[in-house]
Order: sequence, then structure tokens, then C-alpha cells
Amino acid sequence: MRAGELAGCRGRLEEFASEVFAPLVRRDQREKGALYVRGLLLDGRRKSMQPMAERLGVDHQQLQQFMTSSTWRVEDVRARLAWRAVRVVRPQVWVVDDTGFPKDGTSSPGVARQYSGTLGKVGNCQIGVSVHAASDTASCPLAWRLFLPESWDTPKAAGRREHCRIPEDERHRPKWLLALEMLDELDGTGLRPAVLVADAGYGANADFRHGLEDRGLGYVLQVKAEMTAHGESAEPHQPPYGGLGPRPLPRYRTRPVSLREHVLAAGRTQGRALTWRKGSKAAMSSHFVLLRVRLAGRRPKPAADGTIPLVWLIAQWPEGEDEPVKYWISNLPADIPAKDLVRLAKSRWRIEHDYRELKTALGLDHFEGRSFTGWHRHVTLVTAAHLFLTEQRRNPKAPARA
Repeated sequence: MRAGELAGCRGRLEEFASEVFAPLVRRDQREKGALYVRGLLLDGRRKSMQPMAERLGVDHQQLQQFMTSSTWRVEDVRARLAWRAVRVVRPQVWVVDDTGFPKDGTSSPGVARQYSGTLGKVGNCQIGVSVHAASDTASCPLAWRLFLPESWDTPKAAGRREHCRIPEDERHRPKWLLALEMLDELDGTGLRPAVLVADAGYGANADFRHGLEDRGLGYVLQVKAEMTAHGESAEPHQPPYGGLGPRPLPRYRTRPVSLREHVLAAGRTQGRALTWRKGSKAAMSSHFVLLRVRLAGRRPKPAADGTIPLVWLIAQWPEGEDEPVKYWISNLPADIPAKDLVRLAKSRWRIEHDYRELKTALGLDHFEGRSFTGWHRHVTLVTAAHLFLTEQRRNPKAPARA
């Protein structure tokens, strides 16, 4: 935003900051939080602390002290933001995703040579895992976690960990587990998703799926064609008991086959054309085959009688293709309309808008500090700036409270 535009919505920004930073005990912390958000909102090529301070006309050490050494709990601000975001966005789904933060050196917390979908290759970067609330018209992050690669747990990393002030209990955890921890944190504040969606990096992980099921959460997850499953009609067989040792568990006699094989066996003619949303130029539609299957793999979770629950298999099979190009699975009810399943499967597109604005306009990946806590504070305050902009777009003439 230009300085004049920011001045024009000063009252609304003050009201916004007053609510978001209310948990901060000290007035100077609340003022610094509002100042940092103003700096993120102001136009500028870099949104790191020194250039922001120059644009704001303040000493950059004020911002640095607030972000790295001041005693305030980012979790309290994050909870305020999440509740406000849910009220504003009115989400149909929550989305789990991650994004890369390219880095030049090795001193930033969590930096390593690792694969980043943002880069499309292995590169020197940090990875942030996030949970977003999304509807067809708006979205906003609700929580963030910095992923720590295993190399940050080794004795060689002790010096870097100390320099970055990484808490002792913060160790390497897979991205899917960070996502579950964020869902638990949000649930602890009273927020739960109606449906959760994620790409194949999460959907292909059985532990992640079981974690969602254990929490009673519905999901639509993209998966890989190679994932295996039994057909809808498959039934477990109870082997006879020989009289010695524990009774054998029921098991399926049929060999599970890949999701690709299930859909190819059904044939494209078993599908239908479905539209999931209106695009800028035309309706977004394609051909989909929907089946009911029982997921196999190495860690299925059968019931006591050995039955593996049925799930939806959604396969996108566009005209002119020899086989499907995308696959999803869902534990949503058997009577859900096909168009709703497809709409939910395709709802991740909003998150790309989030990342683009968060990075290009608000400096999500501009943080140059070396503090683990500072990184989480920065991405949280960038989220605050993003939510404020979302509110202005949805209700640009809303008056500020007196």
C-alpha cells in the first residue's frame, strides 16, 4: 500500500491491531506490533527490518528488539488471528501446505539443502509448514511451523542451534506431524475444520491420514496413482484356528491393486463431467471417475472384524488422456454429492494466491534474522498484514470502531 492509502485506513488498522495485539501485556509491545504490521503493508522492495524502519522513520533496532528478544508469546497473537480469520473467510476447507524460503548461507534456523516445491528442485532453503482457512473467495493462514531437518539434530549443529536460540525440545519432526500439531493447537482454541485438504506430499502418508481419522476430521487428500487398495466388494477372510497360540487375524484374500488399475478397470465411461468453480473466463470443469475402495498399503487400520473402511477415490480423467492425471481419496460420507467432492478436492488453488501475496507484497520470505522465535514472529505478523488486506478487500468501506 502507498503511504496515502495506508493513512486512509488508519482507523481500521488501529482497530485491527488493538484486537490482534491485545494479549501483549506491555503497551510498548502492542505499539511495536502495530508498527511492524504497518511496515509490512507499506510499499517497498524489501520487507526486512532495516528497510522497513527507514520507510517508517524509526530506528531499526526497535523492530529488531521486538522481534528477537522482547518477551511476548507469538501463540497468543496467532490464536487471535486465527479466530478473526475464520470469521472473515468463513472457510469451506482448511488446507495443509508448505513453502520454501530460499537462503544463501547456513546460519538461518532450519536452513539446509532440501527439496522445495517452491523452487521445484533441491536447494538451500528453509521450509515453512502452514495451515490455511479457505473459501472460494478468500483464504488466510491460521498457523505456521518451521521445519527442522534431521541435520539440525546432530552434534555438529549444536553451535548453530545455540546461535539461533532453538529451544531444546524443538527437534526434527516430519512435516505431516507438524501439521497435526498445528491442528491440535487450533483445536485447543476451539477451532476445527469442516474438511481438511492437502496435496500428495501429505495425502500419501498413512500416519497423517490415521492422525486425521483419530481426531475425527474429514479429509479430501491428493494421492499418488501407485497407492494400493481393495475393491468395494472385497471382504476379509477368517483363517481357521489351529488351537495353539493367538487366533489369526482376519485378512483379505484378494491382492490389492493400484488406484490407477482400479480406475482403468472401471473405465472412463463410468465417470462424468463435473464443474468445480467459475474461472475468470469460463467454468472450470473436467471428467471425473468416482469409486469406493478400501485402502491397503503397509499400515491399514481394519476394524475388529478385519474390515477396512470404504473411502472415496476421485480420479480426474480429462478428454484425450489415456489415463487419469490426478487422484484423491476422501473419508467423507458415502452420500456426499459427487460435485461437492470434486469442489473440495480442487479447493487448494486459493493457497497459491496466499503464498504469492505473502511473498511478493508482504515479505514473507524477507526475514533476515537468525532467531527461531523471530522467524515464527515474522510469519505471524505477515499473516496479520495479509488478514488486514483480506478484510479491506471484502469490506472496503467498513468504518473503524470509535
